[in-house]
Amino acid sequence: MSGSVSPLAPKTFAEMPSVRGVRMATAAAGIKYKNRTDVLMMVFDRPAAVAGVFTRSKCPSAPVDFCRKNLAGGIARAVVVNSGNANAFTGNKGREATELTAKSAAKAVGCSESEVFLASTGVIGEPLDATKFAGVLDDLSANGTEDFWFEAAKAIMTTDTYPKVATRSAEIGGVKVTINGIAKGAGMIAPDMATMLSFVVTDADIAPVALQALLSAGVGPTFNSVTVDSDTSTSDTLMLFATGAAAADGQQTVSDAADPRLESFRLALNDLLRDLALQVVRDGEGARKMVEVTVEGAENDAAAKRIALSIANSPLVKTAVAGEDANWGRVVMAVGKSGEMAERDRLAIWFGDVRVAVEGERDPTYSEAAATAIMKAEDITIRVEIGLGSGRATVYTCDLTKEYVEINGDYRS
Repeated sequence: MSGSVSPLAPKTFAEMPSVRGVRMATAAAGIKYKNRTDVLMMVFDRPAAVAGVFTRSKCPSAPVDFCRKNLAGGIARAVVVNSGNANAFTGNKGREATELTAKSAAKAVGCSESEVFLASTGVIGEPLDATKFAGVLDDLSANGTEDFWFEAAKAIMTTDTYPKVATRSAEIGGVKVTINGIAKGAGMIAPDMATMLSFVVTDADIAPVALQALLSAGVGPTFNSVTVDSDTSTSDTLMLFATGAAAADGQQTVSDAADPRLESFRLALNDLLRDLALQVVRDGEGARKMVEVTVEGAENDAAAKRIALSIANSPLVKTAVAGEDANWGRVVMAVGKSGEMAERDRLAIWFGDVRVAVEGERDPTYSEAAATAIMKAEDITIRVEIGLGSGRATVYTCDLTKEYVEINGDYRS
């Protein structure tokens, strides 16, 4: 964790209520960082429904493989997360580390290893010594409390400069339910199905198949629409758990994601996912500015998203933003290289509310002073009209600064 907090950090953090049915505890096991909590355990005293989305990386970490296998069962009793070591590209040693962790967690909680979920974040390629924390899981399981969300968020940080938390409430059939979430992520954030690590828990009573459908749909405009540096992590994991505790208030189990009773929950969940995803971008390594890129008028929504990502991931666009340079030519470049249909002479580009280019050339009323004033803000919007169809997409990114290079130039040391 770097010494200074991102200037884009939230001015205040959400007051996190407890969610019935989940207890949490953390420990400092010294995996990479000294005197810092680096292990988080979540315990569900009664079986919770579970859903998850994971990295599409072809080099996934051992914990991602482990979670994918267990997800089919749909039930969770424990989650163990460590930071400081990703347990990725670690071969048989990696599998042995997940097995030891799962065995220790299952014993501590009194459940099957198939009801345990694991996540690791940090350096790739270093064997993870799971004996460092397997021994503390008994204590964590016994001492976990419901009111521990902020500490839980701190325990999973790596180069993050602040913990990421969010909470929402919703109604299902007239019964109030709570949704809490935590996330970590600051670099190597370019999702493809999921990004970084995020754990969301609700006390709603929702069956696993419905929960999975809600989560899979919810990641599209949220976690799948953020990028810090175009690199997809080996470890990306986003999990959603439903403890079912709201059944005690008379909430009836919902087993179909299309059930109209889920509408309030769906909106609240998607809002929470977007909140967490944007907190991740706002903590992009070395970030000083947040950038929202919207592409309209593309052939279709998928084409719009690919063009938007081409702009958001361009080092030249991102360094121009860092230098507060309204260099719209770099946006033209990024549109042109995206591989999607675009017609130069129909293109229009806005920085904020200032149109800088139209019909394939600089706007006749272009004002360098007005465009530069937009670039001085912390939050910048770039909008591109392709002029070919009705496809639309928005993605979020940050600028690319010298600090990003410094952080990643010596990440392992």
